[in-house]
Amino acid sequence: MTKVLFITANPNDENRSASMAAGKAFIETYKDTNPTDEIVTVDLFKEEIPNLDADVFSGWGKLRAGQPMDALSTEELAKVSRLNEILDQFVSADKMIFVTPLWNYLFPAVLKAYIDAVAVPGKTFKYTEKGSEGLLQGKKVLHIQARGDFYSEGHPLAHLELGNRYLKQLMAIMGITEFEGLFIEGHDAMRTKAEEIKAAGIERAKQLAQTF
Repeated sequence: MTKVLFITANPNDENRSASMAAGKAFIETYKDTNPTDEIVTVDLFKEEIPNLDADVFSGWGKLRAGQPMDALSTEELAKVSRLNEILDQFVSADKMIFVTPLWNYLFPAVLKAYIDAVAVPGKTFKYTEKGSEGLLQGKKVLHIQARGDFYSEGHPLAHLELGNRYLKQLMAIMGITEFEGLFIEGHDAMRTKAEEIKAAGIERAKQLAQTF
């Protein structure tokens, strides 16, 4: 059975967010097209995602030194255990759909915390004499991103779009080269056409869901 992670990083629902509206249309159509797939929704604004702080690094250090889990402090154990859960879930998936807005040219901080949880040497990539090598070959990622202005290639602001570029690069480091992007853009710059732009994005999401 194919396992799909539907990962959202937006505090707004589909009524207030173009990316969430397209994401909802995508996953509903995907479910209809692939009824036997297991789909797990991960709402990053509701999930507990520990930041990589002193407790985490201290706990990891103890484990690398060969100490058992029960040698960790209460805080270290709670955070390290939760990070392990997040990592195991990510590694077990066959396909991942990320749904984000473009905030300050990147994405919400919760997604960075999530990436820190899953970008783990020895688990999703490894270091070699020739550089890093991804360990998640064969998986597939889609990024659905809403952009208030125009950031696609050929537009003056294209060089400022860092969210999709960052996510694509991190997935490549993990060995995931099947990466697609679906972008809804310009709805803030062209407010009179905002609903039209949103509707077109939803329709593209439905179409892509049938082949992803």
